[in-house]
Formats: sequence, C-alpha cells, structure tokens
Amino acid sequence: MIDYADVQGTVLRGYRVDLARHFVLSVADAARARAFIAQLVDGTGGVPRITTAARWTKKPECFVNIGFTCAGLAALGVSPAQLATFDRAFQRGATSSDSTEAVGDVGESAPANWIGGLGDGARVHVVLNVWVDDNPAVLEDVSTRLRQAWAGAMTELSAHDAQALPDNFVHFGYHDNIAQPTVEGAPPRKRQVPDDQPVVPTGEFLLGYQNAYGSQYTVQPTALSTNSSYAAFRILEQDVAGFEHFLTTSASKAGIDPELLAAKVCGRWRNGNPLELAPDAPGTTLPMSKLNDFTYVDADAAKDDTLGLRCPIGSHIRRNNPRNQAIIGTDATHHRIVRRAMPYGPAYDPARPDTIPRGLIGYFINASLTNQFEFLLGQWNLTADFVKSASGPGGPAAGNAVFNISGEDVFLGVNDPSSSSFTLAALGARGKNNTHVTGFPRLITTRGGAYCFLPSVTGLRYLAAS
Repeated sequence: MIDYADVQGTVLRGYRVDLARHFVLSVADAARARAFIAQLVDGTGGVPRITTAARWTKKPECFVNIGFTCAGLAALGVSPAQLATFDRAFQRGATSSDSTEAVGDVGESAPANWIGGLGDGARVHVVLNVWVDDNPAVLEDVSTRLRQAWAGAMTELSAHDAQALPDNFVHFGYHDNIAQPTVEGAPPRKRQVPDDQPVVPTGEFLLGYQNAYGSQYTVQPTALSTNSSYAAFRILEQDVAGFEHFLTTSASKAGIDPELLAAKVCGRWRNGNPLELAPDAPGTTLPMSKLNDFTYVDADAAKDDTLGLRCPIGSHIRRNNPRNQAIIGTDATHHRIVRRAMPYGPAYDPARPDTIPRGLIGYFINASLTNQFEFLLGQWNLTADFVKSASGPGGPAAGNAVFNISGEDVFLGVNDPSSSSFTLAALGARGKNNTHVTGFPRLITTRGGAYCFLPSVTGLRYLAAS
C-alpha cells in the first residue's frame, strides 16, 4: 500500500490543466530556504501547500511540487556520504559531460546553449512547479505569493511557462498523452483504461518499493528514501517548420504521402491511432480503450509485426516502449518512464511562418535516472542495434528485425543530414527491399535540463528541519 499523502502528486497523478510555470531557483540562504520548504509542506504563510497524490474532495486552486538537484541537496545540508547513495546520474547532474553524451545533449543542445541559467549546474538547486486550471490571474497570484515567500532564501534564475494546446495536441500536430505506464498501487486515473501492457512495479517510480529487478532503490538518510522519486526536467524546442519540410521532401523521395510518413516516424497517426491497428489510413480516432491496446509480436501471423512492416521498428513509440519485441536491456518493463510535459510557445501557423520558440517542457519521472531515463535515450533512441535478431511468420526469407531499423529516433536523435537514416521496411531477406529516408536534420533541440530528486512529504519535512 502506498501512502498517497506522502508522495508528491506529479509522480503518480497527471494534473489535467492548461497552464504551468516552472521556476528555476538557487539557494541563497540555507536556513531561510529550509523555512520556505516548511511553509510549502504545511501551506502556511500565504503559500500553497505541496500537492500530494492523496485524493482531494475539493480541487485546489493550483498544484505545486518541488524537486532538488544534487547541488541543491548539498546546499541544504545533505552530506557527501549521503549523496553518494543516490542514483549515479543524479549525482553527476544534467550538465556533466557523461550525462550529456548519454542523452544526446551535444552541439546546439549542449548546456553551453541552455537558457534560463540551466547551463550552470552548480547554481541550479531547485525546480519549483506550479500548475493551474486555465486562469492566468490565478497563476500570477500564486507566483507573486511564492516569490514573496522565498525572498532572501532563494534566487530566481528563470521561470518557464507552458500552455496546453487545444484538444491535447502538441506542436508537431500529434494527439498527446495517450500512453503512460500503469504503476502498481497508483491511484486510478479517470481516463485510464485497461490495455495489454504489463503493470509496472511500484519500485520503478518510487524509492523503497520492489522494482522490476526484485530489489529496491533506496537512499540515505532513510527519511529521504521511501515514497521519493527522480525526474529529468527538460525544455525541448521543436522545429515545426523543419518537421513539415522533412515530411514533404522525404515523403516525395520515398514515394508515400506526407501524413503516412508522419505516422511511420511516430508509430501513430497524428490523431493518435496506432499503426498497428490502423496501418493504411488514420480513420476516426479510436476510443481510449483501443489507442494503447496492441503489441508488436503475436503468435497470430495476421497480427504479428516483428519485422515492422506496419509500425517501423525505428518509430518513436516503438523505440521508447518496445513492448514485447525482443531487445537488449531485459525488456520494456524495466525502463519505463512517466512523462509530465506540456507545450510551450504559441501554436504554429504555416500560413504565417515565424521563429518563435515552441516545444515541450516538463518532467520525465522514474526511480532511476541511470537505468530508465538515460538508458532509454542512450540505448534505444540514439542507436539502432538494440533490436535482437528475430524473423516473423514468413521466416528468414521475409526478413529479419535487425535489418529493418537504422539511424536514431527522428524526434529525439542527434540527427545530422550527412548520416541520418530511417527505415521503411518491406518483405525481403536482409532488408533488400527496404526504403531508407535520409538527409534530415535534428528536429528537437534541448534548451535546458536538470536532474531532480522529488522528495516525499516526509523527506521535505526532513530537509526543512535539517
């Protein structure tokens, strides 16, 4: 049983709201910072209370959560010996060279080019998040009260706003927030429907519970351990004009419709329908009970897609959740993440092209940044050799999975026109009939990041009293 009142809400619940603001802060006075944390935990001094995963009887005016970097915990008095028990990637931080190489934050995505002070990992101590329904006045009022409360305790490095687009779409035009892991013991979600995906052990998202390996992730002191989590905070800028140009030019070379190419690189049509269930046309959007109810490998030859003929093996959704496909890294259940991200920037109007920054901002949540977030990006998004040899019902003459994937993820890969590649698979031994889409650039650029620890309420009280 999970004590929901001890878990920060964003870990186990998605706040279905339209507005968000993310503050990046640096600890200026440790004692006063601890007092500010105490105010957040109890909701005193005019500041909103930290939102937990506990069920509420009346919807709060806002939702507030807080994360700390390794440097931030050190600034609050957590000792080096204690920090040595934390996740390895968390200890390194998002700006370290090992971390940036692992997740592809290089070139234009390197920390030297990050905004809002995020490139200086030594100064980034706190990421404080505020979400509100749809009233900008409420967001401004809450922000004013928070700024007054942390005055003298924290220095504000930057603030980053997000606003949901209509009908839950993102800037590349896809319906979003379809697939999230079902976490064992998590509170049921109103819009959650059963699918065929394995329930993920609690310990993959909360410290102190059994994880997929049959062990537990824990830290010292114990007050910071159970019911805490980690998250990668990310600002990801999307090149919408570049993506549409890629679709037009590459689809023409491949001899397919641009919307079909958009579906192939994602694994879903832009209305959310998965290629596994709608391989030929988007059709009418399927009900939620169907949108995430599919696999890639099936004993029924009519349903099997081991070779990626319907949904390419290198598609975005298949790389990030290979489901029952044979891959390195044990299986998909061991590397799932929860994504709590919203669009930022205005909707793109192709009739009036502009260069206004727009993209996604938010958290990628897990109990191990090393084994989940960094593994997923580094091993599945940035490589094409994570797929194990496998033939479908047609045998080797029909093809083998290892020949039907190339390059890096079209969205999250470090793609360069001189080497980028995406495979559209066809029947034939050793990929002899495949079509390769090449020559496309990087379409998403990292504009900021931080590796955060999301303490339990017990952990926040410990930090406040240290």
